[in-house]
Amino acid sequence: MAKRPTIHDVAAAAGVSRGTVSRVLNDDRYVSPAAHAAVRRAIAETGYIVNRNARSLVTQRTGSVVMVLSEPHEKVFEDPNYSTTIRTAIRRLGERDVSLVIMLAGDDGDRARVVHYVRGGHADGVLLMSTHAGDPLVDELESLRIPAVACGAVIGKENVIPYAAADDREGARQMARYLVEQGRRKIATITGPMDTPGGIQRLEGFADVLGRKASRRLIEHGDWTQLSGESGMARLLERTPDLDAVFVASDLMAAGALSTLRAAGRRVPDDVAVGGFDDSSVAATTHPPLTTIRQPLAEVAEETVRLLLALIDGGGPVDPVILPTRLIVRESA
Repeated sequence: MAKRPTIHDVAAAAGVSRGTVSRVLNDDRYVSPAAHAAVRRAIAETGYIVNRNARSLVTQRTGSVVMVLSEPHEKVFEDPNYSTTIRTAIRRLGERDVSLVIMLAGDDGDRARVVHYVRGGHADGVLLMSTHAGDPLVDELESLRIPAVACGAVIGKENVIPYAAADDREGARQMARYLVEQGRRKIATITGPMDTPGGIQRLEGFADVLGRKASRRLIEHGDWTQLSGESGMARLLERTPDLDAVFVASDLMAAGALSTLRAAGRRVPDDVAVGGFDDSSVAATTHPPLTTIRQPLAEVAEETVRLLLALIDGGGPVDPVILPTRLIVRESA
């Protein structure tokens, strides 16, 4: 059996000391670019694999980050936004040789497992996704004093937990203004959950433009799923059959709304214009293709990871990052 390459083999291949190799492996900034390149090249040539257990004894770090998704399992696998965020986080963390551990926290049992895992010292930081207002997990993680950031603000903790997010409110304004400019007179909306920042801020943006016309009769609440878009659209049609446009707060819910309109014999966009939010993979596959608001999902994920790594590295307080959205016009409106 071939002998497993050691740090001494890497040092010999790179022509540097064992201490220099160790400093490169531990991301020590006091290593010359030439030595750093030589060590990385030698690692690739020898096939050396870092012993994370030994490394953690020196660095006091695990080399991993836990991403906590506060949704039931079925929602996570249905919504394409999560896959975009997860892929981006894995790539960005991989550049720092940090592993991503994904944990769901959709119920009390899941939340207890997350707390147990973090309390056990298995992660250097926590990346929160889709956190709902009043989630007890947030308070428990805060008490553990572990670096934590959120993808989207945590309601009530905006000044405590740093976050990166799209400008949800302005994105909703963009869509509402567009529908008004298209001559639509009775515009409804299907919101996201009202215990999430996206649910609240997209409704606020809609109301900013529509004012008194944003009456309760024209507002339905969804939960980001396609099924909630279907049922919300059905209730809107039942209450206000003469509506001529609907802003749906996510592409997945908008796909459900389109299905209901089609079943009701309503032509899109002739009878009812439909606008979504996200510009996810769903938007281009609906019939007709969806006019929507593009939020920069990958960039938001990039910024979230950057903020977390800065906290882990001890860079002090970090500021929230809000990224702009953009109207994408297709055939549904």
